[in-house]
Amino acid sequence: MNTIITIGRQFGSGGREIGLKVAEALGIPCYDKELLTRAAKESGFCEEMLINHDERPTNSFLYNLVMDTYSFGYNSNSYSDMPISHKVFLAQFDTIKKIGSEGPCVIVGRCADYALADFDNVLNLFIFGDEKCKIKRIMERFDLTEAKAKDMINKKDKQRQSYYNYYSSKKWGRADSYDLCINSSKLGIDGCVNLIKQYVEDFEIYRENNDK
Repeated sequence: MNTIITIGRQFGSGGREIGLKVAEALGIPCYDKELLTRAAKESGFCEEMLINHDERPTNSFLYNLVMDTYSFGYNSNSYSDMPISHKVFLAQFDTIKKIGSEGPCVIVGRCADYALADFDNVLNLFIFGDEKCKIKRIMERFDLTEAKAKDMINKKDKQRQSYYNYYSSKKWGRADSYDLCINSSKLGIDGCVNLIKQYVEDFEIYRENNDK
């Protein structure tokens, strides 16, 4: 087992739970909020700051300037002038790369697929779901009315979409941005986990045969 799995997900689709169960089934670590804790330790930012900016979009600064600054390293003058949201993104970006270099794992959200674009052992997945199923899950999870659950889903997905589209070169939730998109409403959590396990197994066999 040498595959890194990244999971993008719609809010309420069960993507996080699927990621945890896939990691458990494969015997590899799963990074979600844990990524923020580690990024805080490695970057010197307080964890609360990373949580406050977690997968939230920003409207300031140009994306190209961010990546130019990143390529020149943290000591450049532009880095000191960079908005805090970008510094937080770069801290996570670095941590994701380090995690990826350490071995197989599951990483949920946070543009992990983009951060690991140079790795050839990565499978990028996207979990989505039918609106009815997502609303029901969020109503139960947060004890909300249907209207409030729907509003929360829309708000969270807009945040994730804006964040992903801003920092990555791809489009959030669009099929050609990922290797596999799964509707969790059709298979349930365990069904998705089984499908992903099989997909990973076939991916590794295919890589092994084509590396010869």
